[in-house]
Amino acid sequence: MKIRSLPFWILAADLGWIPAAMLLACAFRSGISRNLLSPDMVRAAAPYVISTCLLWSIFSPAMKLDGAHDGWWFPAVASRLFLAGCGVLVALFCARYAAHWPIARLILAVFALHLTAGSMAIRYAARAFIRLRYRRGQVHRVAIVGNDRVAHEVAGKIERHPEMLWQVVGFFAPGDVFGGGGDIAFDAVEGMALSDSADPASQTTLSTLGVLDALMVERVEEVIVTTGGPFPREVLNLLARCRKLGIHVCLVPQPYELYLSRPRILDLDGVPLLELNESPGSATRRWKRMFDLALATVLLLAALPILLPCALWLYLSTGRAFLREPRCGRRGKPFAMFRLNIERQRANAPWIERVLENLSLTELPQLWNVLRGEMSVVGPRPEAPERVKHYSEWQAQRLSVAPGIVGLAQVHGLREHSSSEEKTRFDLQYLLNLSPLTDLALLLQTIWTLAMRLVRSPAAEWRSERPSPAHGRRDVVKAEPVEGIV
Repeated sequence: MKIRSLPFWILAADLGWIPAAMLLACAFRSGISRNLLSPDMVRAAAPYVISTCLLWSIFSPAMKLDGAHDGWWFPAVASRLFLAGCGVLVALFCARYAAHWPIARLILAVFALHLTAGSMAIRYAARAFIRLRYRRGQVHRVAIVGNDRVAHEVAGKIERHPEMLWQVVGFFAPGDVFGGGGDIAFDAVEGMALSDSADPASQTTLSTLGVLDALMVERVEEVIVTTGGPFPREVLNLLARCRKLGIHVCLVPQPYELYLSRPRILDLDGVPLLELNESPGSATRRWKRMFDLALATVLLLAALPILLPCALWLYLSTGRAFLREPRCGRRGKPFAMFRLNIERQRANAPWIERVLENLSLTELPQLWNVLRGEMSVVGPRPEAPERVKHYSEWQAQRLSVAPGIVGLAQVHGLREHSSSEEKTRFDLQYLLNLSPLTDLALLLQTIWTLAMRLVRSPAAEWRSERPSPAHGRRDVVKAEPVEGIV
């Protein structure tokens, strides 16, 4: 199987699983018997199977259901498959009532459940197959020209996408060879032991002529250049010789940070041009605002039974129910972000405060910010003006949309103490894929994150508060600061 055809083979496996899922759903309702494959049953199920195959063939590329898009991360893959399964179920229910196709509603519900669970199993079987190829050494060995932040980011992305079948074996640091000195440092990185900066002890200084020998010794098949040009003659000669030896050369366009766009390669009489298309415009903001109003209204009504008693308790105990924290919104416009008046990480806090903070229920008042148009349900988390005024032009791109209560960076574990640069990379990735389905998928991932936090909280609480054998006191372990719903 060629790795580029992986999405095709996963889709083919999904389509093969669809009739099996319908068969299992029918067996769940009527039991295993000879009538399970009777002509009447086949005629009743056939329209649903054919319709599901057509719908899934549309959903798979449109919703990026192959699993590789999200780095095979379970919450992200499961959320996309769940939404696709719900879409199929709704469409089949509508077809059932419109065309009067004779099949029980329970069978359709069980069928959608089997379809989602089986599709998840197919993706992780594919991932296990890829890992098996790694263990057998059936990978393309990659060397990266560069040893800066971009180089290590590219290496990290390669590690998160095993379907590429690439293994980084080292970095050729852009040292004196780019200045014409003739020497270059090779940093071996066997086993993907990456660090933010090169370890001088692991580097070997090579002459320019020795670089090709090092590439051959390491059996390198791909060279990725992450440094900016223009390149001196030595580097151009090196890349030309790599191509003559059959080593593929890839270039990261510079400046890489200007990637809040969908690039397209244009050929101008043999000169490649990288066209940067504009980010989503006003049409996207309109649907997002309507989506926010509808969702925030529903969530706020559902949250009132929790918010009102907590606000009353805080008002009676502290004299103030809500806090107003200064934040920067879209285009840097300042606004006051609401949250419950609970001090973060306060020692000896009452149990109810710890529960509200662990589940991030303290952020629910920000639904009012959403209704006021200052925030969105999903989007980059708002930051304080002190941080925003130090943004680079690249980081300022996250201010192109309204900030959100939940965001892609927070789903991946980044918090208030994380650097703005780390969060910006996830936020810009989100901005490139703005859609209602992306927002719904992130909300489902948020629910998963909160559920896992709820499962882990009792054990963490017991470990952090068990009596000290020396003094009989309770040891308090300081937790990480919490930002946003996740």
